[in-house]
Amino acid sequence: MTDSTATTADLDDRLEAHRVELTGYCYRMLGSGFEAEDAVQDTLIRAWRGYATFEGRSSLRSWLYRIATNVCLDMLTAGNKRARPMDLTDSTPLAQAALSPRPDNTWLEPMPDARVLPTTADPAEAAVAKESVRLAFMAALQQLPPKQRAVLILREVLAWRASEVAELLGTTVASVNSALQRARATLAEREQPGAEAAVSDPLDEEQQKLLDRYVAAFEGYDMTALTALLHEDAIMTMPPFDLWLTGVKDITGFMTTLGAACAGSHLVPVQVNGLPGFAQYKPDPEADGFSPWAVQVLEISDGRITGFHCFLDTERWFPLLGLPLHLEAKADQVEEGV
Repeated sequence: MTDSTATTADLDDRLEAHRVELTGYCYRMLGSGFEAEDAVQDTLIRAWRGYATFEGRSSLRSWLYRIATNVCLDMLTAGNKRARPMDLTDSTPLAQAALSPRPDNTWLEPMPDARVLPTTADPAEAAVAKESVRLAFMAALQQLPPKQRAVLILREVLAWRASEVAELLGTTVASVNSALQRARATLAEREQPGAEAAVSDPLDEEQQKLLDRYVAAFEGYDMTALTALLHEDAIMTMPPFDLWLTGVKDITGFMTTLGAACAGSHLVPVQVNGLPGFAQYKPDPEADGFSPWAVQVLEISDGRITGFHCFLDTERWFPLLGLPLHLEAKADQVEEGV
């Protein structure tokens, strides 16, 4: 191996070591896992090509974040704000429920924890990282102008100093502090459904029991058992459809009418958005076994399920989670996803 090859390999390794945390940053900025991964790939390519001009006046990590921020700001110039159904429309009574899809780029997308949460030995740091990718917080971030979004993430989530953020953005400390105050005020003004979700890390015994009961109720399609687990004001969403339901009666009513084909489903646990999640496979009407139907993300508070979010674009999400697009009949032999 030549010195040049060794140096190139070393640079590749050094850049690759930052991939997960950069993906987490870009995901918070963009609200899309796929766009985040594209942004990080662009960032690493730019860094690799421009490394000869990197003068080392800042750390490699800071330099990469500067590149990633510029990539994200460029991607956000179109002004698209990804959202959840309840950010766009009023809740629909079951009697008026209609499944109306919107384009993919409308929606805040789920993301596997392993792709956005770096391993850390600090429990407090890990808890902040998980809270900052939960759906309610992610939806709130999308309401901020892009530069305020970057400031809030860098200061509040990643704990950068104001002077570091000012250098990264090419502005002043006073400007950074002002942007942070405005971002905090905007978030405080917006009451986010689901923001009260409180999940221990790791799950405490009662939360794990709740999830076990949920799996039994859902796989058994037992609406009486499911009713006992849902908060009276629980919310159900189903992107890409803009329909969202609130309340136990409408949720269980939907599941036994428009959603009746989900009876007999199998759930595989996944780690997604810092919350409990499941990959839902429903019986395949055309072949033996099960076919993908949804990635479910659950929000829990005070011993009840408060949010029940089903992302239906399974041809994208299941490979991202490392899960197959078909299960044989012996579904209980499937390994847990990432």
